[in-house]
Order: sequence, then C-alpha cells, then structure tokens
Amino acid sequence: ENSIEKTTKTKDVEYKTQEAAYLDKEAAELSTDRSGVQAEQDAVLEYLSKMEKECTEVAETYASRKARFEAEIAGLKEALQVLDSETALLQRRSAKTTHGQR
Repeated sequence: ENSIEKTTKTKDVEYKTQEAAYLDKEAAELSTDRSGVQAEQDAVLEYLSKMEKECTEVAETYASRKARFEAEIAGLKEALQVLDSETALLQRRSAKTTHGQR
C-alpha cells in the first residue's frame, strides 16, 4: 500500500510539473499577444486623436466673423472703386474716339 501511495504521489508531482510548464508557456504567449494588441491599440488611439483634431469643428466667434466680413466688404468696396475708375477711363476714351471719328 505504501508503494502505491508513493507511485500515486510521484505521478501527481509529474503531472503537476507538466501542467505548470504548460501554464508558464501559455502565460508567456498570452503576454506576447497582449503586448502586440496594446501596441496596436496605442497606434489606433494616436490616429483617432489626430483625426479628432482635424475633424472637430470649432465654432467661430462673433468678433472673428465680424472682422472677416468687414475685411471682405472693404475688399469689395476697393474692387468696386477700381472698376468704377477704369470704367470712367474707358468711357472717356470711347467718347474721344467716337467724337473724333464723326
């Protein structure tokens, strides 16, 4: 009976040692997998952060809108003034030309 008990305990130790080795190997593989997934997640989060900065619309303030519109109106007034002066020059030339031809 003593030898049977000893054999049983020896086999128990052997199986538990094999199981421990298997579990150590699995833990190492899972740790490696986790590192890879973590690196991938970090890259995705970095990309998401970049996209959010590019895509998030920031509301324009009233002051900046007003300044932009005033600058646009000033530019249009200047363009109108230039066009009016050019038109006046063209009309004077054509009046001289048509007057001289008659």
